[in-house]
Amino acid sequence: MAVYDKVKTLLVEKFGVEEDEISPTATFEDLDLDSLDLVEFALAAEEELGVRISDEEAEQLDTLEDTVKLLEQKGATA
Repeated sequence: MAVYDKVKTLLVEKFGVEEDEISPTATFEDLDLDSLDLVEFALAAEEELGVRISDEEAEQLDTLEDTVKLLEQKGATA
């Protein structure tokens, strides 16, 4: 399973995001996720994908594509 697919699954299962709302260009704001949700997402992604996301990095994430790129750069395993 690709990193994007894992991120998508996390958003659907843990945050109740509708699958058809998720696209690479979707922002967390587009998905109605606030800053607390973003922190929870980062923690869930760390656990699920085996990487560490600093608070500073999490604050810089805008789109899902940005998020997936960061996770892949950090060696996320899908």
